[in-house]
Amino acid sequence: MSRDSSPTTTTPLGYALFATRWLQAPLYFGLVAAQGVYVYKFFNELWTLVLRCVTGQATETYVMLAVLKLVDVVMIANLLIMVIVGGYETFVSRIGLQGHRDQPEWLSHVNSNVLKVKLATAIVGISSVHLLQMFVDVHHTSRHALLWGTVIHMAFIASAAILAYMSGPMAAQSERVSHETHKEPAPEEVRSPKAFVPAQAGSRHDDEPSVEERLRAAGFPARKLLEEFDSEHPHSFDRETVARLGKLDFVAARRNVVFVGPPGTGKTHLAVGLGVRACQAGHSVLFATAEEWAARLAGARDAGRLAEELAALDDHPVLIVDEVGYTPFDAGTAGLFFQLIAHRYERSSLIVTSDRPLGRWDEIFGGPSALAMVDRLAHHAELVRIDGESYRTRRATSAWAD
Repeated sequence: MSRDSSPTTTTPLGYALFATRWLQAPLYFGLVAAQGVYVYKFFNELWTLVLRCVTGQATETYVMLAVLKLVDVVMIANLLIMVIVGGYETFVSRIGLQGHRDQPEWLSHVNSNVLKVKLATAIVGISSVHLLQMFVDVHHTSRHALLWGTVIHMAFIASAAILAYMSGPMAAQSERVSHETHKEPAPEEVRSPKAFVPAQAGSRHDDEPSVEERLRAAGFPARKLLEEFDSEHPHSFDRETVARLGKLDFVAARRNVVFVGPPGTGKTHLAVGLGVRACQAGHSVLFATAEEWAARLAGARDAGRLAEELAALDDHPVLIVDEVGYTPFDAGTAGLFFQLIAHRYERSSLIVTSDRPLGRWDEIFGGPSALAMVDRLAHHAELVRIDGESYRTRRATSAWAD
């Protein structure tokens, strides 16, 4: 299946109009200043509350109203953050926090519809706090103000519900259009993970493959789940990073994942676990060891169809290359791996396991391509280091001792 990679032509007028989005940047920086005002207001209210409590001038009603006012300030500050960060990335420029451990959960998939719904629900929350303040201080609130406060709050709730209802079909339509535009072809015919044959671009199913079909076509040596990984075994292990990778945002962002650690520490388990979860999410995955990938690429090169093979592999958003480093490769094979990594650079994801850090890959791959290969692989990659003893050796030692 060929892909049209020709860039879309844009007129100078189009570029100029598109560049006007930067006019919104000062608006978001202005909201940052407003955030500072609310920080000042919060601590000013807090200081007043503390002083009145210390001097014995604070009644129970006053404390409750003051705390609600502090909650109100925090909720408005949260609303500002959502508008500043989400709005800037959606309408001005990408912030590029993918893979960062502090990336907000909603930022990776925010869009105008999601942002509107989140803003509407935040406004409902703020309105709820205001209405609660009125009920707490009901003796000093007129019936007219109480009535209209309730009516306005109900109007906020109704508008948020309507907006959420309208955003659902719009999001579904957008997803359907995106799926039809970038529809992934069905995986190749099922084959043994050890019997590698060149990918056939014309081999496709008409119907959407099931999860079981994707799992079989992936060629996993065994089906491992992330939930089954013994996270207590490694001496050093970044659980938060692996949990975040389990959300599969790296697939949508076309980033790579590299697991590095000694043999038997669970690198293959984690790689397969991510691959299984990707299959369950509807992505096509291919698994093989580095030696098997080398044989596959060498076969395609010898047949004079290496370019077609690399293009056919584009049908799989995730490729898993296992056990890099256990077998050294000559300069010719290193060049094949370089072409694979360079071809998928910023286009699709690779999951790689290795017993050596990327800085020592020159020990694995001969020739001058090792440095360029590592540069492209690591540029958009999440590196996960696993330190510890071999799980298999530990079990064998334990059984022998028994």
